[in-house]
Amino acid sequence: MGMFEIIYDGHGGIPALSWSIKKDANPGFNLYDLSDRIRSRGWQIAAYAMPADREDLVIMRILVRHGFSRDMADLLISDLQHCVDFFGKHPVVNGSDADESSNFNHG
Repeated sequence: MGMFEIIYDGHGGIPALSWSIKKDANPGFNLYDLSDRIRSRGWQIAAYAMPADREDLVIMRILVRHGFSRDMADLLISDLQHCVDFFGKHPVVNGSDADESSNFNHG
């Protein structure tokens, strides 16, 4: 899924992954839309804007719990691809924002 830019890959710290949409990518959705869509597949993946002086950067973050298997990771990737494919067929005209989405808020 080359439209995403990995921000943190979990090496040297907590077992997590965070990413944003690459600046030059126009996938037909934003991360708030993707977060809402992936929830329909049973996953809760937060999308939120960074704090002051970086509010322009919206990221998604996964925290990996003990017991998260390779099979679960494969299922997550498959479900994310399913959502990306959905948006390819049904581009979002007016994307969600933090106020319209049911996402995590650091506020």
